[in-house]
Amino acid sequence: MTTYSDEYFTNPDGLKQYYRDYNTAPEGSPTVLCMPGVSRNSRDFSELAEYLSSRCRVICVDQRGRGNSEWDPDPDRYRPDVYVADMMALLAHIDVKEVISIGTSLGGLMTMMIAAMHPGILKAAVINDIGPEIDPVGIARIAGYLGKGTPPETWADAVAFVKAGGTAAFPTFTDEDWEWFTHKHYVEENGTVTVQYDPSINKNFDKAATEAPMDLWSVFGLMTSVPTLVLRGELSDILAQKTLDKMARTHPNLTPVLVKDRGHTPQMTEPECLAAIDELLKKAA
Repeated sequence: MTTYSDEYFTNPDGLKQYYRDYNTAPEGSPTVLCMPGVSRNSRDFSELAEYLSSRCRVICVDQRGRGNSEWDPDPDRYRPDVYVADMMALLAHIDVKEVISIGTSLGGLMTMMIAAMHPGILKAAVINDIGPEIDPVGIARIAGYLGKGTPPETWADAVAFVKAGGTAAFPTFTDEDWEWFTHKHYVEENGTVTVQYDPSINKNFDKAATEAPMDLWSVFGLMTSVPTLVLRGELSDILAQKTLDKMARTHPNLTPVLVKDRGHTPQMTEPECLAAIDELLKKAA
């Protein structure tokens, strides 16, 4: 198994943020920056990072308020533009000038924003199940559970809770898959099973659930020179097929991939995802 080192950097607000550094590829290999979804963490990329680590340096980050990173005392700073600034601080910390970005959900939004705000940094991009138009149904679903609910008493309770909320998105998951998926999201601290994020990250999501859907087409339009792979779970309630079709029409260097039996989001362990990522890496070489 490939090893990684546990590392930290200080973001612009002075908070310590955690990242995994899979730094075993030959010198001169490209760097991949993996950015997770809104309540997720670096563990979501464990299998993908292992898969890529022989040919890429892979950085998997915990955004502020998630995973092993410090919580922000000011919840108003739990915003994508702030997270993007954090990522620029991370790249400066590791002295990397360009990356291949792999962003899931929130991480995909950040990928678009990085391309627009910091042109030249992205060699290529993977956007996992999100686009310039976000289905309000999915936003409302996420806002309904984010930072809410009663903590589970046991691991079995946690698995049951995750399965109940996720079966529609992952109808073919086995019991072993649900165990695997739950352990990416929950940790055990002092005998208590808990999610690993600050409940206050829901503040801006609660606003989004009652406001008009975000329109990021102008931002997306600034990344048309970046070779881009967009993954869509065929059951997704965040990225509509019509949005993906429009993305493909307006971006000449975009490859769309539909992932069967997946909602929000594909896990990027699926064979079609890995094959598409392999092709993107060839384009970025």
